Amino acid sequence: MLGKLIGAIVGYMMGGFLGLLIGLFLGHQLDRHLVRLTGGFLLSSLAKHQVQAQRAFFEATFSVMGHLAKADGRVSEHEIALARQVMQRMGLNETATREAMDLFGRGKQADFNLEAMMQSLRTATRGRRDLLQMFLEIQLSAGFADGSLAAAERELLVKICNLLGFPQGTFERLEAMIQAEMHHRQAGGRDQGPSMEDAYAILNIDASASDAEVKKAYRRLTSQHHPDKLAAKGLPPEMMKLAQEKTHEIRSAYERIRDERGFK
Repeated sequence: MLGKLIGAIVGYMMGGFLGLLIGLFLGHQLDRHLVRLTGGFLLSSLAKHQVQAQRAFFEATFSVMGHLAKADGRVSEHEIALARQVMQRMGLNETATREAMDLFGRGKQADFNLEAMMQSLRTATRGRRDLLQMFLEIQLSAGFADGSLAAAERELLVKICNLLGFPQGTFERLEAMIQAEMHHRQAGGRDQGPSMEDAYAILNIDASASDAEVKKAYRRLTSQHHPDKLAAKGLPPEMMKLAQEKTHEIRSAYERIRDERGFK
């Protein structure tokens, strides 16, 4: 637009009406050229940011997972096996699994700087709350992998929640949600729907919620955990399977409540 305006003014001053037309044409070509240049720069910048966010998310996920396993003072073989199970759920290939285990080991070290890692994650993801919330959910899932959350693990997860800018209430809501999902898997897995109690917890609503509130919670959570949306914001490809599982859990909980209540 600016190119056409400048071209029209200069063209009119130099050649009257004919110069104005020529100036408009030349200005239009300049505008198109500028759009191509800046558009390419913006696309390149966005792609670079996405890669940086994915890298930061991957590193933070597994190093913090190792730090979490060390929360009670030592890392047992059982906890290492549980970490590997989480990686298998993600569908990591052999190379990614080796890197994830290296990061896990780094997080166990006494000099691991949790505050710096969380600040790096917030910066790389530009503080996107849905992406950071997904990170918290993954850590909570790792904590609950053995069926319960130890006091030391919970204390550390609350600290992580605070470092990422989430209030205590958010942590308690996510804790109840992940606990319900884990209970559902242990009780019957994906082949059976969750209990009504678990379904309400997964959708983060009370049993007294209206049908409209149930639908609203379902839409909100589905949007927050949509794999494509999270990927565009920086969720690593290795985590896509978890996001897909999450949307499945949310949909199963919604359908369980919908069928029980009989609304459409």
